[in-house]
Amino acid sequence: MGFTRLPGGHVEFVHGQQLRAADRMLGLYTALAAISVFLINVRFQGYVPIWALALWTLFLVGVHIPSFRMRQKHVTSDYSSVTRAALLRHGLWSFLQGCAWAAAILAMGRETGPAGMVTLWTIACCLMAATAMTCQSTPLSAAGLILPISAGAIWMMRENADPMLAAVGATYAILLLAASLRQAHLFGVQLTTSKMLAEKREVVSLLLKEHDVEAADALWQIDAARRLTGVSPSFARMLGTTCEALEGRSILQVLAGPAWETGAFDPALHELAERLKQRAPFSDLVLPVLVNEEQRWWQISASPRTDDKGVFHGFRGVGSDITVQKEAAERIAQMARFDMLTGLPNRLHLTEELSLAIAQVSQWHTRCGFIMVDLDRFKSVNDTLGHLIGDQLLAQVAERLRKVCSPNELCGRLGGDEFAVLVRDVGEQLYIDRLAAEIIKAVSQPYLVNGHTLFVGASVGSALAPNDGRDAETLMRNADLAMYRAKEAGRGKHQHYTPSMHADAEERRTLEIALRDALARDELYLLFQPIVSASDGRVSGFEALARWLHPELGQVSPSRFIPVAEDARLMGPIGNWVLRSACREAATWPEDVRVSVNVSPEQLYDPAFLETVVGALAHSGLPANRLELEVTESVFLREGMGAGQLLEKLMKLGVCLALDDFGTGYSSLGYLSRTRFSTIKIDRSFVEGAARNQRESLAIVRAVVAMAQGLDMETTAEGVETEGEFDLLRALGCTNVQGYYFGRPMPAADARALFGSSDSQVA
Repeated sequence: MGFTRLPGGHVEFVHGQQLRAADRMLGLYTALAAISVFLINVRFQGYVPIWALALWTLFLVGVHIPSFRMRQKHVTSDYSSVTRAALLRHGLWSFLQGCAWAAAILAMGRETGPAGMVTLWTIACCLMAATAMTCQSTPLSAAGLILPISAGAIWMMRENADPMLAAVGATYAILLLAASLRQAHLFGVQLTTSKMLAEKREVVSLLLKEHDVEAADALWQIDAARRLTGVSPSFARMLGTTCEALEGRSILQVLAGPAWETGAFDPALHELAERLKQRAPFSDLVLPVLVNEEQRWWQISASPRTDDKGVFHGFRGVGSDITVQKEAAERIAQMARFDMLTGLPNRLHLTEELSLAIAQVSQWHTRCGFIMVDLDRFKSVNDTLGHLIGDQLLAQVAERLRKVCSPNELCGRLGGDEFAVLVRDVGEQLYIDRLAAEIIKAVSQPYLVNGHTLFVGASVGSALAPNDGRDAETLMRNADLAMYRAKEAGRGKHQHYTPSMHADAEERRTLEIALRDALARDELYLLFQPIVSASDGRVSGFEALARWLHPELGQVSPSRFIPVAEDARLMGPIGNWVLRSACREAATWPEDVRVSVNVSPEQLYDPAFLETVVGALAHSGLPANRLELEVTESVFLREGMGAGQLLEKLMKLGVCLALDDFGTGYSSLGYLSRTRFSTIKIDRSFVEGAARNQRESLAIVRAVVAMAQGLDMETTAEGVETEGEFDLLRALGCTNVQGYYFGRPMPAADARALFGSSDSQVA
């Protein structure tokens, strides 16, 4: 009923369950009450003034509103703050509702005839029955509704009808009230039984954990003064001591260890003390414990102990040593946010920090910067010395970046040979420029790794927020675009992002999409540039050059689409198409004319390229000695890919090999000693320098010609545009020349036309 105070530990539980059960049926009772109000207003409209009906209806609604507010409050708190006063208030509002219905019955019963009294009596019976059902768990509220309604109905029958009917009504009300009290008693018994079973299940669960030898759990309990009692052997073992040494000691003192004297407690211990003070149950509380001078981590759970009368006797709980699990979780978190090789923040961590920095920029109207760092020539280190040396080199690069960065910067590794630096506060652009210059200088210094002296550089791109991006993804993308522009500008440089870079990237993306369909749409075609014998000016061969005519973009320059094809790994299919098409065309030429085809490193690294060459020769009928494949020195930087062995197999087929752009890259006489090239091509830059009478260029041309003659190779000078250049190169001993002086790249029909005359000289 709520008139007697319950023990402290039972108040919220018992009264909360009472109101929870009553609130489940509140909707049913409210619906019935609403229907009854509607019927009374309709039935008695001509007998009772409208204003009286309206006033009564408003009053009835008013006394129902607090019930809904109480329900909403209790649902929000999950009935965890219910007190005895709440139960009494619930009964009070039920009594006021009953009084409202009793007033209607008394007032309207005098104003109507037998039909009206039957209506009122029916409504009263329905309301009392509904109350008995909905308020089974709250007998005070049931009595508060049933007694006033039944009293009003009995009085109406006694004064305006047969007193016998009044006696029947009284009997009906008494039976309903008795049934309601009986159900309330059964509800209380069930509630008590459920609580006892729950406590027993808890004890059984604790005992099972206590006796589980494999688990690192231990049962513990304390009295009302927080002193350990009945210390279990497993609990003492977890603390590295004996049961006798722990018996009677404060649990807070035991868990605090040496910190008990200094007062420097861990926040988790303060939380434990607060839970014990509030006498509230808790679970999965993690706190550090010092055991034999070793840091351990415990997870403890407990609930208060009370007797049958509700007297508090302390806590009983379980403690688990979760040190291994916690250390594993910390390692996983470390792996998720830091690069394992260098120890620097990884991409995820950098992105989170960059997002925070950009948020600060928006709040304080400042600027932050993001710098992308890509290592130059690192790939050649990996390919020649192996990934182990490469990893050690990356670790040294990371250490140098750490030293360059101040507390205002955070450096990290994005992956591969890409690093990044977050600059949290940028006062001026010059700050970024100076930092980028320091990064390039630091990274470019020589490295000593396992006895190898290594040299790498750095290309740097930067972007500033908010001008270059207002979110982390945009800022990182723009810094990446600037970094690639720095690479294209000659490496070892710093470029700041400009909007035009984004436009260039979009153009490259558009070109890549279109280039992927160019072969299928037959948009590529070949031009042939003559290669002329320097001795007699006769055409000795043609170099096949790919060109692209797009229906919307028009004529696309090779300087635009070749780099895109290389980045998109399209040089393989395009190069194979050029090879097959050039062989078919060359098969129609005279037998002493060769065709030269440029071969990309991507093709040479493909194990199926040998079959491609054999297939092109077989389908076209072109003899192998009339096909010359031009390769650059860069293919030898990745010896592990088998390019050298593939070239040897091609030479055994009779295919001629030309070393293109000799002297402009990673020149090494070792290439010439390992691979028997038929031709060495002298780059146009040396031809121009020799024509200007530059000593260095003249010396290089003479040296290449002399070396080729000594190795029984031919030389082809590229980019000859004037008669003076031709005469000079012929005088220097070049075997063949190629350039606009003899003819620009021409369609296949024009190339065939050169052989139609009796004289095939071009010059």
